[in-house]
Amino acid sequence: ATPETEYGRMNIGSRPSKRKPSGGIESLRAIPWIFAWTQTRFHLPVWLGFGAAFKHILQKDIRNLHMLQEMYNEWPFFRVTIDLVEMVFAKGNPGIAALYDKLLVSEDLQPLGEKLRANYEETQKLLLQVAGHRDLLEGDPYLKQRLRLRDAYITTLNVCQAYTLKRIRDPDYHVALRPHLSKEIMDSSKPAAELVKLNPASEYAPGLEDTLILTMKGIA
Repeated sequence: ATPETEYGRMNIGSRPSKRKPSGGIESLRAIPWIFAWTQTRFHLPVWLGFGAAFKHILQKDIRNLHMLQEMYNEWPFFRVTIDLVEMVFAKGNPGIAALYDKLLVSEDLQPLGEKLRANYEETQKLLLQVAGHRDLLEGDPYLKQRLRLRDAYITTLNVCQAYTLKRIRDPDYHVALRPHLSKEIMDSSKPAAELVKLNPASEYAPGLEDTLILTMKGIA
């Protein structure tokens, strides 16, 4: 559901996204892996495990919630860690992640996405309880307002990226035929036609790679 595969094929970054081109998930470098999940507004590597840890502690003794809240109030390191994860949740949007799943993930894996999104919501709820907040970024209204203002722009880029990835990954989409371009553009001498012909050997259809790069940079 992330653009990790496409990111690895593009000329972005100083090093390859994988240590071994043919390797699996274990060969991924940390930064591209986190970057890919940031693109979908799900931030999986950041929060996964937090909710399970909190839930485990509270199931042992519900009074441990008071201990965690005291740690948040009295221990700067713990407070900063919780605040950073809370900020990530404020930037996240499980609805956008669901769109990526709907467009890019096979039906047999859809339940996994639903389970992860439920985990996301549960973790966010527990995090707010530990911090003693009713809403995300309750203690930082300035950042909250900034994120709210940019949300409309980022959401538009997310939708554009998700549909671009769907077209790029479509096995029935033939790059050489370029069905999305009109005959007038292909045959004309306009600047647009020259741009289309700049990279005829690209494995991506003309414009799709540029669209993907622009959305990646905008979301990041």
